[in-house]
Amino acid sequence: MTEAAAPRVLALGELLVEVMRKELDLPLDRPGELVGPFPSGAPAIFASAIARLGAPAGIIGVVGADDFGDCVVSRLRSDGVDTTHVRVVADHPTGVAFVAYSGDGRRHFVYNLATSAASLLSPGDVLPDYVAAAAFVHVAGSTLAVSRSSRESCYKAAATCKAAGGRVSFDPNVRPELLGGEPVDSVVGPLLELCSVLLPSGPEASMLTGQADEADACRSLVERGIPIVALKRGRDGSTVFTADECIDVPSLAVTEVDPTGAGDCYDAGFVVGLLQGWDPERAARFANVVGALSVTRQGPMEGVPYVAEVMALM
Repeated sequence: MTEAAAPRVLALGELLVEVMRKELDLPLDRPGELVGPFPSGAPAIFASAIARLGAPAGIIGVVGADDFGDCVVSRLRSDGVDTTHVRVVADHPTGVAFVAYSGDGRRHFVYNLATSAASLLSPGDVLPDYVAAAAFVHVAGSTLAVSRSSRESCYKAAATCKAAGGRVSFDPNVRPELLGGEPVDSVVGPLLELCSVLLPSGPEASMLTGQADEADACRSLVERGIPIVALKRGRDGSTVFTADECIDVPSLAVTEVDPTGAGDCYDAGFVVGLLQGWDPERAARFANVVGALSVTRQGPMEGVPYVAEVMALM
């Protein structure tokens, strides 16, 4: 890889495939039709979006030596993501998530991650020179719950990037029930100390602070020292909090087909906007369009837009 092609944005963490119900309100505990596999995983969706939005992207992760691993890696490569730091292992399968959709918009997942190749991500996979060359390292909270070694890898990547003068973006999509009883504060604390951009939903902001009011929670996170907190509000857009302002940014109205990955796409849009040197409000407008377009096709990465599509709607 040439120096000119070196990733400006790195993601790391779980690479998996999703297999999903074709029908609404058909749970996974009975026979029924499924579609897939679709490449997925929060870090993979984010990296795909970064690349399609025109920024050099790379990813660090682990897949099995199987067809599902090929599915994910091939898709990332076709989108222009650098996958030279994706390790392939023969003794663990690529992670799988099975998904069922409810008519009210809820989703139910059955995961095979804890014993999958994704769980093998370790600090040894995080090469300091590769990470230090990036302008941004992005961490998804879901990665912190896959395994302890995966979590330590995130801490190392974030600390390495920041020490080299880069920035850390963090989406705290942590599910407390997957942490094995460990307090959320102790798991996410190191990332909150390192991140320059925090990208929570309302419930996540409240979880991080203990404050029921979403806006108050975000303000307290800024007061804690996080320069930018971008609150994702789904079809209502987003709100950006900094030390100087609080700005509501409306979303784009679309017909939702599959909401999986919308938050990861928003994250990518916001980071790309900051890389462009835009102010947080314009970055949020861009990110809102990216997130909205991402839900218009079935499959977590199938609706990820290209930069020209997004700019046409700005």
